[in-house]
Amino acid sequence: MTWEKMLRPHLSALEPYQPIVPLEVLAKEAGKTVAEVIKLDGNENPYGHSPRVNRAMAEYPFFHIYPDPDQRQLRQALEGYVGLGAEHIVVGAGSDEIIDLLLRLFLEPGDQVINLTPTFGMYPFSTHICGGEVVEVPRDEAFEIDLEEMRRKVRPRVKAVFVASPNNPSGNLATQEQVLGLLEMGLLVVVDEAYYEFAGETAIPLVKEHPNLVVLRTFSKWAGLAGLRVGYAMCHPGLVEHIMRIKPPYNLNVAAQVAALESLKDLEYLQARVRDIVEERERLYRLLQGLDSLHPFPSRANFILCSLKGWDAREAYLRLRGEGIFLRYFSNPRMSHCLRISVGKPEQSDAALAALNQAEKELAGRHK
Repeated sequence: MTWEKMLRPHLSALEPYQPIVPLEVLAKEAGKTVAEVIKLDGNENPYGHSPRVNRAMAEYPFFHIYPDPDQRQLRQALEGYVGLGAEHIVVGAGSDEIIDLLLRLFLEPGDQVINLTPTFGMYPFSTHICGGEVVEVPRDEAFEIDLEEMRRKVRPRVKAVFVASPNNPSGNLATQEQVLGLLEMGLLVVVDEAYYEFAGETAIPLVKEHPNLVVLRTFSKWAGLAGLRVGYAMCHPGLVEHIMRIKPPYNLNVAAQVAALESLKDLEYLQARVRDIVEERERLYRLLQGLDSLHPFPSRANFILCSLKGWDAREAYLRLRGEGIFLRYFSNPRMSHCLRISVGKPEQSDAALAALNQAEKELAGRHK
């Protein structure tokens, strides 16, 4: 008997999630310094975190003590920010951990999760890890949710559906009508609001009325804490208790808790940066509309999805990559003609746009 034969069969052939490559690796690949790289592939905050975070972490005296397993301070601090009591809130090492914990609670091997494609890749990835099966329900041409097709796919073994709002990679919101329609199907409905701060619309008011609703949020985007991994869920207090029972006791490290608490104390600064990003998103959208063979989709997030017509998206992606400008390319058939551009600072947008403009001239001409 070898370890290979003892592996759980459904995990032995699991395709790994394709994460974003670190900044230092991108710089080396492009032959650039880190300062020269224009990284617009991960939807990160180009302005970084609150200045208060550095000071607080430098002054924190108890890194040698285990963190609070009940996350009391942070859950209480979040009360005022989200408008729900701490009993409705649980915090994880990024919302990725919350996704994993929810699926562990609800999925038996062979149970199913509906995936509204195209969307965030962690939903099917975590489903497969938990022994579940993925049922795909494609969004329509405008990336809207097809409720009728959803209803046709609901079976006794379908336990949950994840709804990113704004959706990644398309940037459009799920309407309240759509969320309510999903809730009526009797599934666990997880509304992932990772980009809420850039959109300003939320399903949180529905949480108290609907015990099968979970709303996810993160500090990664608006607060610039992607590297520290702080996400949280808001749901029925009974479900919070079950999540707290199965999570690792010290899942959220002390540094992450300190950073999140300081971020909530510096909302004026961070919300001003959010406004800068939203303003730049609208400017970038208008500029992208000026490219003849590129169609940008309207977005409520901190990125813009673009469809390329008459020139190859992968070629464009590789060309810009060689210049130290990193956008997101999707290899799956439905998205292979698209690039997603994270909203950076104005000078980063301008550099990406100039490179795309040049690539359009050369690549579109080659494919005629």
